[in-house]
Amino acid sequence: MKARIPGANNQSQASMMKKIQELQDEMARIQEEIEQSEFSASAGGGAVSVTVNGLHEMLSIHMEPEIVDPEDIEMLQDLLIAAVNESIRKASDAMEQGMEQAKGGLSIPGLL
Repeated sequence: MKARIPGANNQSQASMMKKIQELQDEMARIQEEIEQSEFSASAGGGAVSVTVNGLHEMLSIHMEPEIVDPEDIEMLQDLLIAAVNESIRKASDAMEQGMEQAKGGLSIPGLL
């Protein structure tokens, strides 16, 4: 059974469905592009930097040698956590902005 939109004829339904499919295709393209992008963040004035991809997978960690202090492991842990969280936030923000851009302000229930 096909979904019917009240007050719409078959031609306008077909046109609307085509536009929805185009929107979904565009959203999928943007999602894939963002998933393949890299997002970096640093902490401690650049002493620690982390890069993740759009899937929130960590790709790299860089630490300046002078930041590694065996007497203060907690500071290093805090810097790593801050850099990881910030890079993940950047990736999430990019995905959200990309989806909003693709939707063009449309609010369709069930569509990202």
